[in-house]
Amino acid sequence: MSLRVGLVAGESSGDLLAAGLINAIRAREPDAVFEGVAGPEMIAAGCDAWADAEILAVMGLIEPLKHLPELLRLRRSLIRRWRQAPPDVFVGVDAPDFNLRLEIALRKSGIRTMHYVSPSVWAWRKWRIRKIRKAADCVLCILPFEPEVYVNQGIDAVFVGHPKASSLSADHDVGAARDSLQLPAGSPVVAVLPGSRGSEVSRLGPIFAAAAARIAATDERICFVTPVASPRLRPLIEQCLQDAGITDRFTLVDGDSERTMMAADVVLLASGTAALESALLGKPTVAAYRVAALTYSILYWFNMVDVRHFTLPNLLTENPVVPEFIQDEATPVAIANEVISMFNDPQRCAGISATFAKLQSELALDANERAADALLSLVARK
Repeated sequence: MSLRVGLVAGESSGDLLAAGLINAIRAREPDAVFEGVAGPEMIAAGCDAWADAEILAVMGLIEPLKHLPELLRLRRSLIRRWRQAPPDVFVGVDAPDFNLRLEIALRKSGIRTMHYVSPSVWAWRKWRIRKIRKAADCVLCILPFEPEVYVNQGIDAVFVGHPKASSLSADHDVGAARDSLQLPAGSPVVAVLPGSRGSEVSRLGPIFAAAAARIAATDERICFVTPVASPRLRPLIEQCLQDAGITDRFTLVDGDSERTMMAADVVLLASGTAALESALLGKPTVAAYRVAALTYSILYWFNMVDVRHFTLPNLLTENPVVPEFIQDEATPVAIANEVISMFNDPQRCAGISATFAKLQSELALDANERAADALLSLVARK
């Protein structure tokens, strides 16, 4: 019988990871069947989509509550469907708040389970490792220090590296990227990525737009380019730019975040997966993040975060090189000053790019193939 794999991916980054895994497995098992909650990349790779991955694009402690009834209905339907027709293995890709409980239910039913992308148990909500022990037969880790956390807890974990590290490189044609985006020749370029979720853009969009206005005032040649993660975000981004009076200096692109970062001299972004991708491209980067005020208060007062830096590249390099601004520190003035400082200090930018080149070599392990190896090994276990 053909290999059957159940998948649930959360938002665009999970969609890309899952699609890479699907392609790597299908190269070895051409008749393999994939089904579940999928995004466009997974669908293009041949996954039967029962629901759209974007439904899981909510985060925080408080924010998901308004979506809870819909998410609970979805989870119940997936459990029922897979119990009736069990896959050979289920893979929850990121989205731990949704996937871990799903994995627990499926695993209790005798279905083998894998969680792809370790939750940040080393940084916050450390108690989740007990839930992961119940949920996953194997955890696929994209960061090199993560497996040790799980081995110490008796959980099978495999470091696979990051797929983007094998496909992205600082050695790319900046001019070609700028030409394809129709950016002005010879102009300094800032790529601005305010996030892929509506909540992120609502909080960071106005701040980034105001910062861009300050940056633009220092040099009339500077232009900005923003990849719009989904069509529903375009009106929100356009309104932010209009309110800041900076619309005429921006080029908006549908998706294609990689190419926009390739075209940039400096990248300004919402901390997340994009920060690691920017680093893998060797780009000097400034990161910011804001969550709901109540969420931040809970995290702060209950001391739920135990990490000195929140931006991925800073967790992976010996010394932090990505300036990061969280919550009230994320102001237009502070952000703009840091971007301007990078433009004025080529030696600093060269040092950042050299640090990122070393990081890229450490993560480029052909993650899709390693993840496929781990999955097929799990299926083969007696």
